[in-house]
Amino acid sequence: MNKKTAHELNNLLVNKKISSVELTKAVLDRIDKTEGKVQAYVTVTREDALKQAKAADSRISELPDTRIPLLTGIPIAIKDNMCTKGVLTTCSSKILANYIPPYNATVVEKIKAAGAVIVGKANMDEFAMGSSTENSGLHPTYNPWDLERVPGGSSGGSAAAVAANECILATGSDTGGSIRQPASFCGVVGFKPTYGRVSRYGLIAFASSLDQIGPLTKDVTDTAILMNVLVGYDPKDSTSVNQPVPDYQKALIDNVKNLKIGYIKELLGQGIDQEVKASIEQAMKKLEELGAKLIEVSMPSFEHAVATYYLIAPAEASSNLARYDGVKFGHRSKEAKDLLTMYYNTRREGFGAEVKRRIMLGTYALSAGYYDAYYLKALKVRTLIKQDFDRAFMKYDVLLSPTAPSIAFKFGEKTADPLAMYISDIATIPINLAGLPAISLPCGFSKKAPIGLQIIGRAFDEETVLRAAFTYEQNTDWHKQIPEL
Repeated sequence: MNKKTAHELNNLLVNKKISSVELTKAVLDRIDKTEGKVQAYVTVTREDALKQAKAADSRISELPDTRIPLLTGIPIAIKDNMCTKGVLTTCSSKILANYIPPYNATVVEKIKAAGAVIVGKANMDEFAMGSSTENSGLHPTYNPWDLERVPGGSSGGSAAAVAANECILATGSDTGGSIRQPASFCGVVGFKPTYGRVSRYGLIAFASSLDQIGPLTKDVTDTAILMNVLVGYDPKDSTSVNQPVPDYQKALIDNVKNLKIGYIKELLGQGIDQEVKASIEQAMKKLEELGAKLIEVSMPSFEHAVATYYLIAPAEASSNLARYDGVKFGHRSKEAKDLLTMYYNTRREGFGAEVKRRIMLGTYALSAGYYDAYYLKALKVRTLIKQDFDRAFMKYDVLLSPTAPSIAFKFGEKTADPLAMYISDIATIPINLAGLPAISLPCGFSKKAPIGLQIIGRAFDEETVLRAAFTYEQNTDWHKQIPEL
């Protein structure tokens, strides 16, 4: 049961072939068997999950088939930076190791209202800062395809849980590629909606102008189903956009005839693994066979995207993470003679090396003598990147690139060189800087490790992205491959 997609399971649940309790037990059994190897979770909410599953079964028995929400009774994992009332929410950081929120994030409320069964909180890079889940302050997560490789990050726990069938769906958050890059490394589908499309209320902030919540799933249909639940205006989030929300399932049309697709020249050149490039070229060939028109597009500002991101994101992080000082909640150092020592010791003990690095980078970039030279200049380059996208979307319906320049790398391969780690997000970062929607879906393998294809759309045009992704998926079978753990 746990190998099936949410839409397949919905059919079985509605037709009373299985119960949500049976399905949830199957997922919990899978967690028991494989979690020792994968370590995808920070917290497994076994008792709560079974209670929710019983409630879902009651709902299914009481409602007519047509009125049962598609996620009713389906087990889902929540990334551990989304607040869950009464359940530990750690951000995979020692500084929040004992934090139990008094409220739910808006997306968690929506997931509960849809009747889904929350089985646990997924591991991540601490405060979502990282590309490998090696920066988790609690424990690493391992890639189900190859336990010597990283699952990507920062939503590595969510992607690994979906790939290992330790849940049916999961939520992730994406600041510079944190949904799409782990989706690519773990061979699942990851979708970053347009900035403002999904409420960030209750998402523990990393970089407020870049963070966006989205789904990690086994196929594009499940992505559309979960998107229908997550999106929508929320007055509690000042960045939430009040725009009509389409039914994303209606966008799942197997047809790309005459769709104009621009493939990004800069992301198919130097620095991209040859096997990754070959898989992307095969995917482009397949889309052409299906009737799409593929044309090369140049995005010259992309060479500055990583540098721009690593000024803007740390600057916002240094501001957002100032609240973790040991006063109101979270960890407080016991070794403190006075208030300043308590601040210093709390942050020194609570934050990991990568989080400290980014706070220092951001504080430096915002300091009086350097604000104009670094932060302000980065904001101007961000505008140039957005303008490159605007020009491209005057000619093309969607853009295409690899999701990551390589397959999942091995543990420890990039930890000694933060710059090498940062470059692994080169294909995903520009999309966050411009606030656009983008999806990663499987398109091949190298050394038995998955490769992801990225499709990028105009702001608030998630439907065209889903249509292109769905068409490619329906005409290939990469998404049907599962790891043998």
